[in-house]
Amino acid sequence: MLDDLQRQWALPEGALGYVTSSVQLGFIAGTLGFAFFTVSDRLSPRLVFFCCSILGALANAAAIVAESYAVLLALRFATGFFLAGVYPVGMRIAAGWCRDGLGAALGFLVGALVLGTAFPHLLKGLGYALPWDGVMLAVSCLAALGGLAMLALVPDAAPAARAPRFDPRALATIFRVRAFRASAFGYFGHMWELYAFWAFVPMILAAQAPDRGLNVSLWSFAVIAAGTLGCAAGGLTSLRVGSARVAFAQLGASGLCCAVSPLLFFAPTPLFLAFLLFWGVVVVGDSPQFSALNAQSAPRELVGSALTIANCIGFAITIASIQLLNAASSVIGPQWLYLILLPGPLFGLFALLPLMGRTRRDPAV
Repeated sequence: MLDDLQRQWALPEGALGYVTSSVQLGFIAGTLGFAFFTVSDRLSPRLVFFCCSILGALANAAAIVAESYAVLLALRFATGFFLAGVYPVGMRIAAGWCRDGLGAALGFLVGALVLGTAFPHLLKGLGYALPWDGVMLAVSCLAALGGLAMLALVPDAAPAARAPRFDPRALATIFRVRAFRASAFGYFGHMWELYAFWAFVPMILAAQAPDRGLNVSLWSFAVIAAGTLGCAAGGLTSLRVGSARVAFAQLGASGLCCAVSPLLFFAPTPLFLAFLLFWGVVVVGDSPQFSALNAQSAPRELVGSALTIANCIGFAITIASIQLLNAASSVIGPQWLYLILLPGPLFGLFALLPLMGRTRRDPAV
């Protein structure tokens, strides 16, 4: 889709990176603003979700008729900004309804997100060439329908204690909670690895495609979509052993994959692909468990803000790790790139240690 946009608009080389980064920066700005003003704790989360879905859909669709490159970047920024009222707020809504078994609920929620992330690779791998403006319009319609479905079908959960007024000290209050710091820092280590891994999977596969006869797009879809299984299975497992243990195990497995990744390039093709699929399962399977831990550890009246600020910092970290790998790819071979991600899982595992003594069942939110 972005390739079609570049050709149609005759954008300069490197412009697509700015288009993509505009969405991420908008999301970061949105999550920071939503968290600072405790929006989803002071207002009805489902109304916030609905309004941001509609506004995000409009900003996304407006890119079709943007009159200049600057306007396009502004609209992509706005789309990312309003996404901050959808993804973290959706988790806030799940936290309100699932006082027990939150890890399982978020496992299925994030699993659906992972599948959606992988889907464009499937379309490309199967040979479908959809015009970029048609894709944008279809995605906007789906986003608006999702907001309407939330408004019509999901009532507000039984009201928890909400922040009665704006309190600029809310963020400091959240991070004073030791358990929240442990889960949030673990999540930050996870995010250092996750999106950089996804971003460079096609490059790793492309480097091996000539010798192994791979369909890069189809295998990119398979590796990323495998995370859906990790999210769902991890969520169900958390009902028995708790979210902290599931997150620790999957983050540890993913970190091990980082450490041995240079050997991947010397493996036979079946082992090469099996390794990537396994890594795809564990690299994101811990994500919903970190969100569950963040929700369970935050003050009850600030759960929405806690989830939002964690997302804000986490996505900011992804920009740094992706850009670092992008710069490194010009000076080192692809077999060494994923070693750069290893400090993230190691940091996350160390941060999680204080939570490993929890009982088998996580406490209610």
